[in-house]
Amino acid sequence: MNRPPPSVLHTPGFAHYSLAWSPFHSNRLALASSANYGLVGNGRLHIVALGPGPGGLPGLGVEKFYETQDGLYDAAWSEIHENQLVTASGDGSIKLWDVMIQDLPIRAWQEHTREVFSVDWSNINKDQFISSSWDGTVKLWTPERPRSLTTLQAHPSCVYQALFSPHQPNVVATCSTDGTLKIFDLRSPAYMPSGPGVNNFTAPLTAAALTVPASAGEILTLDWNKYRPFVLASAGVDKVIKVWDCRMVKLGPEAAQAPAVGGACETHLAGHEYAVRKVQWSPHRADVLASASYDMTCRVWSTTPAPGGSHLLHIHDPHTEFVVGCGWSLYDEGVLASCSWDCRLNVFRV
Repeated sequence: MNRPPPSVLHTPGFAHYSLAWSPFHSNRLALASSANYGLVGNGRLHIVALGPGPGGLPGLGVEKFYETQDGLYDAAWSEIHENQLVTASGDGSIKLWDVMIQDLPIRAWQEHTREVFSVDWSNINKDQFISSSWDGTVKLWTPERPRSLTTLQAHPSCVYQALFSPHQPNVVATCSTDGTLKIFDLRSPAYMPSGPGVNNFTAPLTAAALTVPASAGEILTLDWNKYRPFVLASAGVDKVIKVWDCRMVKLGPEAAQAPAVGGACETHLAGHEYAVRKVQWSPHRADVLASASYDMTCRVWSTTPAPGGSHLLHIHDPHTEFVVGCGWSLYDEGVLASCSWDCRLNVFRV
């Protein structure tokens, strides 16, 4: 079967790091990007509009863009204000933008001491968002406050992503350079007890409700399944996507008293040739997820293949550089966007 070519938006000079579909407008998404592949130089936030295009696929255009002094690594739309979104920056700052206002952010926060690599807005506590950083911390924010509400000392090293559970308020999952995936309950932060190899005096770590030893290598990405509470996918340098059943996690005061280690690996999805940079579960199907990889492909997988069938449903391979972001349209089932260091955003139907 011949698939129509994707809709493409080219942003010369700005390599993409992340994309985010608006939860309010089916025809709008945000692109976080950086000059010089994010290694040095400025960043740009693109607000992209989808209009009618040929062959039933949308035409893509830049509605507006915002320049930043440092590279942008992630973006997340507000869940309460249709025109607002936050960005994560290489200079450790977090900025809140309003797309009805030209040029400058409406708020900025500077607490992280290293690059901020992810931001995520809660779809339950809709006035809160979190950030994760190379400084090992995860911070909880509300746009109304000049400082963070909470700081988790989540990992001893870089936290690549932190995401709110879509089912449980105040529950966050993180992944890190240290090869673990962790689940935290924000209501009962406590510190890990000191022990062999743990120096809690100079480097206190917040106790996780559950720590999943997910990989021998760095974990670059994770996502919560939208239909099955406490089922998560993780992926990273080992090229394999793993699906974890973490339903044994205990929350609340119990979690602080007895931090657990565990997680059952339900599924291994192998096929990417290089590190997997992003995974995202479908918002419409409990058994479908997408992945983006340094092998220059975006892939779509099923966790419940037909007998004798393959887990792999689709390979999208027009990109000519690392594919670093992918995201499902929240409104249009089967429409997926991918973004890459080739400065191209692709939107296609699976």
